[in-house]
Amino acid sequence: MEEHRRRKRYAGTHPKTFAEKYKEHDPDKYADTVARVISKGSTPAGMHLSIMADEVLEVLRIQPGERGLDATLGYGGHARRMLECLEGRGHLCGLDVDPIEIVRTRERLRKAGYGEEIFTAVRENFARIDSVARAYGPFQFVLADLGVSSMQIDNPERGFSYKLDGVLDLRLDPESGVPAWQRLSRMSREEIQGMLEENADEPYAREIAGYIARQRKKGVVLRTTADLRETVETALAFLPENGEKKEVLKKTCQRVFQALRIDINNEFEALEAFLTKLPQVLDKGGRVAILTFHSGEDRMVKKAFQEYYRQQIFTEISREVVRPSPEECRANGRARSTKLRWAIRG
Repeated sequence: MEEHRRRKRYAGTHPKTFAEKYKEHDPDKYADTVARVISKGSTPAGMHLSIMADEVLEVLRIQPGERGLDATLGYGGHARRMLECLEGRGHLCGLDVDPIEIVRTRERLRKAGYGEEIFTAVRENFARIDSVARAYGPFQFVLADLGVSSMQIDNPERGFSYKLDGVLDLRLDPESGVPAWQRLSRMSREEIQGMLEENADEPYAREIAGYIARQRKKGVVLRTTADLRETVETALAFLPENGEKKEVLKKTCQRVFQALRIDINNEFEALEAFLTKLPQVLDKGGRVAILTFHSGEDRMVKKAFQEYYRQQIFTEISREVVRPSPEECRANGRARSTKLRWAIRG
């Protein structure tokens, strides 16, 4: 019999750290607590609120019996809504490179009643959808949500957020490649500046890259999220002290972490491969919806869709981006930068 262990207590009256928020980590058991957190416009720890789920379902028009692909499974919120549309017939394949979250999501959906016959989780990068389609396609509907999941952002051990102290890792797959702090320690000043400009349109790229390079000459290694955050703040110390400086530093930190995350995970390269292979995995009349959170991603999707439409591979594409409703943005602040584009295969 397994030994019973008491939950570790936290200081004060309310849990503060990611690990202490045990109620939010168990939404089925503590539904009231989770509902209160969501009602305040926050995302519960260990969870991810699916963005624009209704709009996604509207453009995908999923029918019972169809085969589909969730190219970025994450917490599985979109997947669950798509599975509901299948009504027990057809099949959904979900991809994710995160070895931690894919296990949790698979188990979560199994408990919801979706067995292997209708849902399969595959640990794979969506850049290789061609190999996935050979086993589970062709697909009548495909969704790609390019945002990082809240579970990853909120876990300080993953190093995705400048707000939380932890190792500067930023890998979607922590079992592959090198952590961001190692990557950053090997990059030249020119490489850092180029990364910040190309991946995040960072206006202070030159100043930040120059300061990081000078610090490295002194033997300083940016191993933690706090190290990088403080480096950005120091590099921009020349900014005038006024009411706007705090917001400028916040936005700059967001862009710097975003640029480094995109670089360390080869996100643009993976998206390019996904878009190149997309037509060949879609069945005739197949629908695709893509959610982007970065202007560079949206430009890539828009350009690819327009080219496939010109070649008459796609018969319909969204002429304008679809944005989340004001109500959703108020309920979930992480939805504000979302853009949805869709297309239909000829």
